[in-house]
Amino acid sequence: MITSLTHALKQLVRFGWQQALSCVFPVVIFASLALTQIFPLPWLHRYDWLLLICLSMQIWMLRSGLETRDELKVITVFHLIGLALELFKVHMGSWSYPEEGWTKLFGVPLYSGFMYASVASYLCQAWRRMNVELIHWPSLWLVTPLAASIYLNFFTHHYWIDIRWWLSALVVIVFWRTSVSYKVGDHRYRMPLSLSFVLIGFFIWIAENVATFFSAWEYPNQTDTWRLVHVSKISSWLLLVIVSFLIVATLKQIKANYKFHDA
Repeated sequence: MITSLTHALKQLVRFGWQQALSCVFPVVIFASLALTQIFPLPWLHRYDWLLLICLSMQIWMLRSGLETRDELKVITVFHLIGLALELFKVHMGSWSYPEEGWTKLFGVPLYSGFMYASVASYLCQAWRRMNVELIHWPSLWLVTPLAASIYLNFFTHHYWIDIRWWLSALVVIVFWRTSVSYKVGDHRYRMPLSLSFVLIGFFIWIAENVATFFSAWEYPNQTDTWRLVHVSKISSWLLLVIVSFLIVATLKQIKANYKFHDA
């Protein structure tokens, strides 16, 4: 009994350490948000400093080997996807960036794309560190239109009905048999993929509350004073996590197939 408990504790510590290493980029972003809010930096606006910090962190992670060139390509794709979403949502008044900045484009500071890129960074690094394998992964012809539909719904629901719950139900159906296998130490574990989506989405919602508390951006109801981000936002983050995971998984599947045929 004691031996089993000790082993479980060691595995939990290993798992936590691997997760912590995978979260280096998001941690730096949130730490920068907090520090620049508490201790204003000279010469540049806060948003401009945040962009420089994110760029410096990205360069350091690549040169230090914490991030590979292939992972950087994936992260760059997410930066562009996130920035496009930010430009649209700010234009529609979903949230805003009220502070001044020289590196703002149509009201959106360029550092904001790195917040989406940090999600991709976490997924890529956790995938590599924990030797993630997908079991019963559905066809590319199902995954691609599903990911595209989820992403497009972030835009179209402003003009049409919001089909997020239909899409969520479709995700459950498509990935009903799919599970993710990951390695901690010498042991492998399995988890239903849908459960991993929910867990990651929930923790991102917690991170969102931290980010808005430190004025990374603000929702209309946070203009006068900070308030907890509504729990309904968990569904938005859940769908965004699903899109992120599907893109990363699809790119890794394509790369694996390319290497197989090349060999």
